[in-house]
Amino acid sequence: MTHDIRSDSHTPYLNGGPDWRDSATRYALLPLRLFLAVTFIYAGLDKLTDSAFMADSGSGSIGDMMSAARDSSAIPAMIDMALNNPVGFGYAIAIGELAVGIGTLLGFLTRLAAVGGALISLSLWLTVSWSASPYYYGNDLPYLMAWIPLILAGAPVLSVDAAIRSRRHGGGSRHRAGNYH
Repeated sequence: MTHDIRSDSHTPYLNGGPDWRDSATRYALLPLRLFLAVTFIYAGLDKLTDSAFMADSGSGSIGDMMSAARDSSAIPAMIDMALNNPVGFGYAIAIGELAVGIGTLLGFLTRLAAVGGALISLSLWLTVSWSASPYYYGNDLPYLMAWIPLILAGAPVLSVDAAIRSRRHGGGSRHRAGNYH
């Protein structure tokens, strides 16, 4: 009896290509990325187009909202700073949300955009939604936690970041380690 080396090589993939688990893993962050991007773009545009919001005082204004949240926030001094110029603060938040949302949607400087999104969510959690009881009724803490995977992983697929990375690595990064470089 002779023993020879098998010439057929086994691949874990059906028809030689990646299986659905590999594709699911590669694209796992895409729904979260799209949700956060669209939500932050919508939030920024909503603020910028709402004249009642961009006011020092009055029903629905950033000034009244911050004044109402001041005494129940974790860091009242943070709100005091915003109350020095509530309209300027409102524009800063709205433009920040737009920049974070657009960067996340395009996958451009995704980790930096995610850090910005996390900082916005953290500041809103420590001020506006801090008094929510129990804590899970506040919506800013889950947003803060949702940014963390994008801070860690960035946008490995369908993104400007991945295209730049692929170009830098000679176009071959798609075949290495699931495009996670």
